[in-house]
Amino acid sequence: MDKDSGSSDIEGLRGKSPLAPLRNGGGSKWKRKSIVTLALTVLTSSQAILIVWSKRAGKYEYSVTTANFLVETLKCVLSLAALTRIWNIEGVTEDNRLSTTLDEVSVYPIPAALYLFKNLLQYYIFAYVDAPGYQILKNLNIISTGILYQMILKRKLSEIQWAAFILLCAGCTTAQLNPSSDHVLQTSYQGWVMAIIMALLSGFAGVYTEAIIKKRPSRNINVQNFWLYVFGMIFNAMAILIQDFDAVMNKGFFHGYTLITVLMILNHALSGIAVSMVMKYADNIVKVYATSVAMLLTAVVSVFLFGFHLSLAFFLGSIVVSVSVYLHSIGKLTRQR
Repeated sequence: MDKDSGSSDIEGLRGKSPLAPLRNGGGSKWKRKSIVTLALTVLTSSQAILIVWSKRAGKYEYSVTTANFLVETLKCVLSLAALTRIWNIEGVTEDNRLSTTLDEVSVYPIPAALYLFKNLLQYYIFAYVDAPGYQILKNLNIISTGILYQMILKRKLSEIQWAAFILLCAGCTTAQLNPSSDHVLQTSYQGWVMAIIMALLSGFAGVYTEAIIKKRPSRNINVQNFWLYVFGMIFNAMAILIQDFDAVMNKGFFHGYTLITVLMILNHALSGIAVSMVMKYADNIVKVYATSVAMLLTAVVSVFLFGFHLSLAFFLGSIVVSVSVYLHSIGKLTRQR
């Protein structure tokens, strides 16, 4: 880690402890990080497929706000179930008890609100951007995460890691290009503005969440998740009242729900928990790479499910992404020496 004037603040934020290596062996920590990263990659790769399947005649027959509310509710229930199991095995301790202070809880509404606005904005942006263009503009999140990661967490990326980040963005964009079209992007300025805002919201929410999760490293992740998801439920309930109250009252809360919708909600809930686990035991950079690789896996699976044709651009983009992952790992090892 860089030794600068803010090193003491960084240590507090990252939650390092001299006894941490004794409590967690290097092997078990690496294994845990690998498992949650793999889980996030697999879950994210199936998200887009489930969303496509949940549509009927090209539109959502269910209320998106109620689905988001159920996602937050399910995450909260799963976190509480995991806590109950821990209480039965270890008993209630200072680190796994739900009771907390106002100072600790007060930080969770911020990321919950940021994720809410980002998720809602995601649906409105399609009025200005088509699906391929959205996937390309979505890669702005890669760069915004790197910048905010360095600004907020004060954790400097090496030159090799920055080069890997730029290659990752270029590789993801190349993989999504349509070779049959002469136009790469036909996006109005409104679409660009919304894409940039989405990238900043996503990046800031992710980095801020990592900061508050790692601020108290001994705190059980399920407790931290529980309070984050409680505020997520509150904000999504407000979204239902503001956006879909009449539709819910007239048609019912579960109108338009199918088995695919239920599977999509379960997938989003597990993905959200996996994201928090990655932030707890790894970092946002690992999350960015996991979701980028998941995008490529989604395209491959789509070949068998939807008859999607893999273009030369996709193969070239996949190679660039692979090189980026390799460079990032090399840059990380170089910084640790």
